[in-house]
Amino acid sequence: MSKTIIVTDSTADIPQELVDRLGIVIVPLTVMFGNTTYLDGIEMSAAQFYSELVRADGLPTTSQPSPARFLETFTTLLEQHPDNQIVSIHLSSGVSGTYQSALLGKSMLEKHEDRITVLDSKLASYGYGMLVVYAAELAASGHSPADIVQALEHRQERLCLYFLVDTLEYLQKGGRIGKAAAMIGTLLNIKPILSMDKEGIIYSADKARGHKKATARIIELLERDLKGQKINIAVGHTADRTAAEAFEAQLAEHFELGERIYTEVGAAIGAHVGPGTIAIFAWPAGDER
Repeated sequence: MSKTIIVTDSTADIPQELVDRLGIVIVPLTVMFGNTTYLDGIEMSAAQFYSELVRADGLPTTSQPSPARFLETFTTLLEQHPDNQIVSIHLSSGVSGTYQSALLGKSMLEKHEDRITVLDSKLASYGYGMLVVYAAELAASGHSPADIVQALEHRQERLCLYFLVDTLEYLQKGGRIGKAAAMIGTLLNIKPILSMDKEGIIYSADKARGHKKATARIIELLERDLKGQKINIAVGHTADRTAAEAFEAQLAEHFELGERIYTEVGAAIGAHVGPGTIAIFAWPAGDER
């Protein structure tokens, strides 16, 4: 019987336990510190990345997998599983060329191109990692690629995500804010709150003075977005599980929580926001089709 294999890239920040249990295939990005390169999540963990980040003089860079790597991945999977199909879900095209690489890899196949569906998530980190996990659960239950795509679109519309940035240093280094603005913001203890728009572009959703006011503001934004519903959450952190648990405890005071997951924000986002960042991904509980 035909089954659906779920493929994604390493920026989905999916906990390894879920990757292993659901059989998700991960294609890694490359992280570069100067002239030294690492395969994201394979040769460099999130904890190692942040340790190196605070020591580095400049910002690291990330490089999407090549079309040839996707071609190799797709070809191998289709040869090993001749009756199966593939749904390949990737980081927003608004922040990375990974989706385009996957499309090109698919187009390079000599045959069976119709057995692969490539999706632009328009999201980042576990914002789309959550969709990948959901897709893998649906695939395990025997759903077709068309059913999976429809279900993902439904859930994507209801997802809320916010990144609370602790330091302006990395936004300034990456050119997202000016040096003067970063200096003034640091003096005023400004904490940016970032999100992603419908086109998959990161934008500034709000800001607050101090971590306490910033977390309170995120809770207000979630209450506005989710209107008192019971919610599932994933809390992302930059190799600081304690901070994530503290934020989850705050959320539990304001929401009825269902599923709770912790995930590490990896290199693709971490290079721009830096250590100390907390991310929240939330969606209505029981919101399945």
